Amino acid sequence: MTALEQKIVPHLWFDKEAGEAARFYTAIFPNSRISGAVTIHDTPSGSTEIVSFVLCGQEFQAISAGPHFTLNPSISFTVNCATVEEVDALWAQLSEGGLALMPLDAYPFSPRFGWMQDRFGVSWQVTAAEGQEGQAPVLVPSLLFTGKNYGKAEEAVHFYTSIFEDAQVGQIIHNPPEADGKTTVMYADFLLENQRFRITESSYAHGFNFNEALSFIVKCDDQEEVDYFWEKLSGNGGEEGMCGWLSDKYGLSWQIVPVAMDEMMQADDAERLARVTQAFLQMKKLDIAALQRAYASE
Repeated sequence: MTALEQKIVPHLWFDKEAGEAARFYTAIFPNSRISGAVTIHDTPSGSTEIVSFVLCGQEFQAISAGPHFTLNPSISFTVNCATVEEVDALWAQLSEGGLALMPLDAYPFSPRFGWMQDRFGVSWQVTAAEGQEGQAPVLVPSLLFTGKNYGKAEEAVHFYTSIFEDAQVGQIIHNPPEADGKTTVMYADFLLENQRFRITESSYAHGFNFNEALSFIVKCDDQEEVDYFWEKLSGNGGEEGMCGWLSDKYGLSWQIVPVAMDEMMQADDAERLARVTQAFLQMKKLDIAALQRAYASE
């Protein structure tokens, strides 16, 4: 498998706000920009806008595709800042019109930390982190294992790092054993294809879990990679979806997308774009050859 510059890309699902949210975030974070936008038509959600953007040098994608899924704090983005002042400034901008989940304050693990859900529904953990001096903020997807996933965080770390070729288990810090001897994860981190992830778990009944509102795109060079990630991530209790989407055995959503399809979707040809759109709407796992035939109208 050939390594790509950023193989895993966070994807945000909005009702109608993808463009507005992308403009909001790129105005706040350094080294950020909107890198592309395309509208596809005649989808189950009608006309759908897809926006690609960069935050702190990291690729993101967002879609306006109707009120079918709702963002929640099961996945947040941890922002590691160099100073308390940076935390305060970022918090003030992100939290306007949002909801504080943990108020901005000093905590045993950080001199300044806050967790909030912004006005678009995206969750952020903003923290002053050691070793960040002189560096741009780093955005780290952070997974909260709760409900039916409680107690499975460490298993998940090893599951994900076994699937991706360039992967590494970082720290795993456990909570004190529970009365029945059960051991759970207070904090863990791991790398998948140079993308750092954090994971924690909570026994509290939060009332939310992973859903399609926040998924991760896996960019694939060829059909062999598409087949590999589709099988590995949807197997063992996962679920296949449509249009290259799947949920793994923990309910986390992924999109297994060939790079060739990204290139087709950027075509400055409405008829070609329409043919590719109608082709992938009929697929579960994406078929590169069939998409190329649709693109070429064979």
